[in-house]
Amino acid sequence: MASLSWRNHRSVVSGLCVAFLFPVALLASKNFVKPVAKTAINYPAHDFHRDEQVSLAADPYDTPEKAKIFSVDFATHGLLPIFFIITNDGDQPVSIANMEIKLITANHSKLTPVSTADLYRRLSNPQASTRPSPLPIPLPHKVKGTVSKKEMDEIESSQFAAKAVEPHGTQSGFLFFDVGGISSPLAGANIDITGVANAKGIELLYFEIPVDKYLNVPQKTN
Repeated sequence: MASLSWRNHRSVVSGLCVAFLFPVALLASKNFVKPVAKTAINYPAHDFHRDEQVSLAADPYDTPEKAKIFSVDFATHGLLPIFFIITNDGDQPVSIANMEIKLITANHSKLTPVSTADLYRRLSNPQASTRPSPLPIPLPHKVKGTVSKKEMDEIESSQFAAKAVEPHGTQSGFLFFDVGGISSPLAGANIDITGVANAKGIELLYFEIPVDKYLNVPQKTN
């Protein structure tokens, strides 16, 4: 009888543990996981400098299927995440501390990556523009909501933040562009990159990534 009681007690305890751990595991499974980057030349939209052995690539997350890795719905806020990859196949490190990136649309709009502060501002106030105001002093914007700790952690962990690329290495991360009000921002667009330098501090020739190379590849569907 005592043995049966102990078995029952152990079953109850086991059941409680499972009940407790299941939501924790479910919550953990929803945490953001940054995609594992391939070498840059393996992405359709890339530019490879053979002499310097450096390649850069851009992989837009412009579809609901791809964007579901985020808990934040960036598209509804007029923001476009682009996975940016840089690979150094050379024997010396490459500096990207002074790298500048511009998304140049077909209608010649020049977009730069949105800063973290502006991302938070846009997410908390969907009407707030992340682009420079034409007025001398920007008008204040009323904050409509807040950005959760989870969303902040997701943005921080996803963003491209590298300052250098080690020999035979790859660095990657997301850049976010404000494409609100721009129709078809990717069609006919180029991404221009300057400020990439070799180990001696000499800047490499600028990179240009034609986004149409990405758009012209049939997208996978599940």
